Amino acid sequence: NMDFHNVLKVAAGVALGLGACTLVDWQGRTQSAGGRHLSWKQAALGVPASLLICILAGLSVIAAHRLYELLFCPLELLRAPEDVGYIAEDGRSKAQTANQVRRRRKIGELPPVYPNGWFRVLDSHLLERGEVKNVSVLGEQVAVFRAQNGKAHVLDAYCPHLGANLAVGGRVLGDCIECPFHGWQFRGGDGKCVKIPYAEKVPEFAKVRRWPSCEVNGLILVWFHCDGKDPEWTVPEYEEITQGKWVYRGRTEHFINAHIEEIPENAADLAHLGHLHTPSMTSGVDLRYTNSKTWEFLRHDWKARWEPESEPNKHCSQMFVEHSLTVFGLHCPLLDVDVVARQVGPGLVFLLFNHYYFGRGLLVHCVTPVEPLLQCVSHTMFYQSNVPPVVPKFILRSESIQFERDVMIWNNKKYNPKPVLVKEDSAIQKHRRWYSQFYSENSPRLKLQHDSLDF
Repeated sequence: NMDFHNVLKVAAGVALGLGACTLVDWQGRTQSAGGRHLSWKQAALGVPASLLICILAGLSVIAAHRLYELLFCPLELLRAPEDVGYIAEDGRSKAQTANQVRRRRKIGELPPVYPNGWFRVLDSHLLERGEVKNVSVLGEQVAVFRAQNGKAHVLDAYCPHLGANLAVGGRVLGDCIECPFHGWQFRGGDGKCVKIPYAEKVPEFAKVRRWPSCEVNGLILVWFHCDGKDPEWTVPEYEEITQGKWVYRGRTEHFINAHIEEIPENAADLAHLGHLHTPSMTSGVDLRYTNSKTWEFLRHDWKARWEPESEPNKHCSQMFVEHSLTVFGLHCPLLDVDVVARQVGPGLVFLLFNHYYFGRGLLVHCVTPVEPLLQCVSHTMFYQSNVPPVVPKFILRSESIQFERDVMIWNNKKYNPKPVLVKEDSAIQKHRRWYSQFYSENSPRLKLQHDSLDF
């Protein structure tokens, strides 16, 4: 697919380049003909056929490229931290606005900032065999690499020797990663140093921390526990993905300036669906304009409920959503969708889509703390392989528009530990009690606010 993608770009470039060269040559010839300057109308009558062919060929290739992207390529929508959720005014850039909001916003009395659980570090397809990547997760830098046998490993990024970053210039050798500074080699399975090129003996204590990790559903995940305990549950595997029945159709990525608990709490905040998400996706994401009368003939209607699961799956909860669309007040059953969103631990949600006409698929929603008040949220779409890619891409893009409305709220709100609630908000307190199981006595808390990571 990538080869075909590149061929189309080259073909378009060559065709347009030839057309441009022909145009320059032709314009030079029309500047004087028999000692007189030709008008554009007169010159146009003598347009070389090769010029028109090159221009039309170039435009056709570009159109084919766009059509190919729409119909066959996965959707890749990656937002920078300042791209969404801020209103830039008075000549300020989005980055300046984001930094100002982040510094001035009241933080509130926060729960611990890093809960215990499984968290995404990378999508599987982004890490090739023999490749290493540097990732920021839970306030740490980690080196994520795929050994030559195909297994993914996650180690602390900094070499215990003199502190070089293993993921910046480091090489994968077998199942080890080699430090770019002095060539020390660390085994992915346990983090132990197995070779120092210039030393006769490797000290027993020479090792880096290995993060417990797993690779499932097209994701590389790490386990975090503030007390260093082993994983307390496993991440469920969806056989449709493993067996190739559901295939990758795209992903989105957003960075949110909020406490991690704010994001999953939306599942229990059922009232916000009817207010924030009723305007159609055509109304956009800027909350100043989503209620514009221009698009009010289109409305999303939602019915939802949230409930925790019991033992042995007390770390899980489920949200059941029925979505429908009305056009000029008339129900449009073609776009009715039933979604079951199952949260597993503090950072993973599996949204199962079931549509009568367009089949089934899975959207994996991952929330990973980068630092105390900066969350990386990704949505990775897998869908039935026999369904045209444009269908899951449309679902993913629609979901992204609705999600970015929440981002504008999260980026500008403060966490309220004692909210004023009405009877209809009872699920919110229930959700907070459920989520508290992921905190321990020693879970890290925010002690001071850092302003060093400007966008």
